[in-house]
Amino acid sequence: MSKPLKNLVFRFLTLAGLILLVSLWILLDARVAIAQDNTVNYTYGELQQEDFSHKNLQGGVFAAADMREANFEGSNLSYSIFTEGILLGANLKGVDLSSSLLDRVTLDFADLTNAILVDAIATRTRFYDATITGADFTNAVIDRYQVSLMCERAEGVNPVTGVSTRDSLGCR
Repeated sequence: MSKPLKNLVFRFLTLAGLILLVSLWILLDARVAIAQDNTVNYTYGELQQEDFSHKNLQGGVFAAADMREANFEGSNLSYSIFTEGILLGANLKGVDLSSSLLDRVTLDFADLTNAILVDAIATRTRFYDATITGADFTNAVIDRYQVSLMCERAEGVNPVTGVSTRDSLGCR
């Protein structure tokens, strides 16, 4: 066997061994995913005027749900999914929406007084005429146009985080 061929075989075997070791490492380090027993899934739900106040709904899924005038006051909705949800006129006073996904959500006329939306993703979400007094949007991803509209009426300080609404939105 020629020397270049031996080098090629050696490199191939070394690469195959490395791939095998990495694969075993990944497989042995894998952990079993444990489903939460209390996770709620209201995908496409008809939840108009439902009362979800003061509940722990952490990690809940409300994708494409119609939640017009629903009451979520004081609830823990952190890490929840609201993609394409309708929250027209909903009561979201004092809710924790930290790290939630609110992509393409309609929050027109909703009451977000003292809500916490830290690290939330609210792209293509509408906040027209929503009450945002005392809401904390720190590190939230929100379309610039919506931020500029909210800055016109942003006021108050969140009683839990101590952050002013204007500062959390980056208003000038």
